Amino acid sequence: MCNNSLEFLLHGLVSIIVWSALKDALNINIYLSRCDMAVGSLPKISIIGTGGSIAGLGPNRLDYILYPELGEHLTIEQSLERIPEANSLANVNSEDMVSVGSTAIGVSDWLNLAHRINELLSGDTCGVVVTHGTATLEETAYFLHLTVKSVKPVVITGAMRPPTAMGTDADLNLLDAIRIASSPEAFGYGVLTVLNNEIHCARDVYKSNTFRVETFRPNELGFLGYCDSDGKVVFYRSPVRKHTVNTPFDVDTKNELPRIDIVYSYAGADGLLVDAVRNSESQGLVVAGFGGGTFPPMIMDAAIEAVRHGMPVVLASRSTAGRVVLTPEKMKHGFIVSDNLMPQKARILLMLGLAFTSDKNEIQTMFEEY
Repeated sequence: MCNNSLEFLLHGLVSIIVWSALKDALNINIYLSRCDMAVGSLPKISIIGTGGSIAGLGPNRLDYILYPELGEHLTIEQSLERIPEANSLANVNSEDMVSVGSTAIGVSDWLNLAHRINELLSGDTCGVVVTHGTATLEETAYFLHLTVKSVKPVVITGAMRPPTAMGTDADLNLLDAIRIASSPEAFGYGVLTVLNNEIHCARDVYKSNTFRVETFRPNELGFLGYCDSDGKVVFYRSPVRKHTVNTPFDVDTKNELPRIDIVYSYAGADGLLVDAVRNSESQGLVVAGFGGGTFPPMIMDAAIEAVRHGMPVVLASRSTAGRVVLTPEKMKHGFIVSDNLMPQKARILLMLGLAFTSDKNEIQTMFEEY
């Protein structure tokens, strides 16, 4: 083995050992010292309700389709009354931030959530749970994954069947989220999601089915672990990309973010929508293309023109897995590529990137690191 290879291998082994030691230190020292939890007592967990299916009220026990149109929700306190088992896991504080379906959640709500979570975690709160509708859960989770400035657990959960439906998953998902947020094992993983007993990284998770309870999937990379009825929180892998305290995205002083739009490619598409975005008040564009980053010719021409006019354009894929690679041709035209981020998450990273820099090379590096 050559010296360079040996040095590389040793560096990797040292990195693994150091990370393991640091994580143990976080679990034992920081967790106990910065949380309102004496030895033998319960951790202090805050739960923020935002509405969604996990709090939805349907017309009858058989319904898990019509209830969003009714728009009625339980408060977070009412949701907690359904799971008295939570009292054996944590000292729970709860608050309702909003009470809406997650189709109504937007950037202002993300900023409010980030502000509030950072405020809570800067004190004696040991972890935070956010209940959320499943429509945009993956987007809220990724935004918080980049903007929460704490190593303490933040867990986003929702439900595919409302509390009023037979076979609801609302109660178990909320209980699992509280269990994970209370667990020292969940320290340092960034923002997590849990539904159907599966723990996912906020960066990789996406909604894959309109109605099934196993809808949230991690593309081809795999979920992180389980939260099962034996009471254990078990992790098998950890996120590699930077998040939370290792990103520059401190939004506590931000009240708004740049507008970013997405244009979706389809067979025969022209440049109409790209031109509309370029001529609007948008400050950036994500184009969802085919496969590994190919696009209808007229969309590509319009995107090149947008870059010429100074608009940052990120090329993503409408495929649910795999990378978009920065080729010499894409580089020549000044494009940014999304790596393996799906378009809706590429939009979030571009939005945050532009809030802190206008340098395209820096933003491209962000897509390679976060």
